[in-house]
Amino acid sequence: MDLLYRVIIFLHVSSVIASIGPFFILMPIVKKLPSAEGKELGAHLATLKSVVRLSMHSGHVLVGTGVLLVVLGPWTWKTPWIVMTLVLLFSSLFFLARAFSPTLRKFTEEGANKLELSAKLKRTIWTYIILLMSMLWFMVVKPYLW
Repeated sequence: MDLLYRVIIFLHVSSVIASIGPFFILMPIVKKLPSAEGKELGAHLATLKSVVRLSMHSGHVLVGTGVLLVVLGPWTWKTPWIVMTLVLLFSSLFFLARAFSPTLRKFTEEGANKLELSAKLKRTIWTYIILLMSMLWFMVVKPYLW
């Protein structure tokens, strides 16, 4: 059981890395979007969509392994840091579903203001990174809140 638990922790941490890490490489790409045209714009948008998809699928592994860690581990669902992580998780799911795809689709529309869309995308990426890093903080520090 101890080995299984450690493997689940490893998968959980790996999925956190896969969920958060790729968003940091997007900043240089977002800077290039306002001036990108044609195939270059398509390539940048494909990269952005791939990172969002990777984060989404890593999130599935993250949630699955997190559930297993609570079920098999010493904590309960009422543990304060787990409750706060879940609140942030549901916030990030809502945010992710509504934040990236609509903005990325607008880049291909005729007369799109790419500068404004790029600024919005940059804010969206930083907001999402902050949400994910906050969840990571709760999981690592495990603060006693109540």
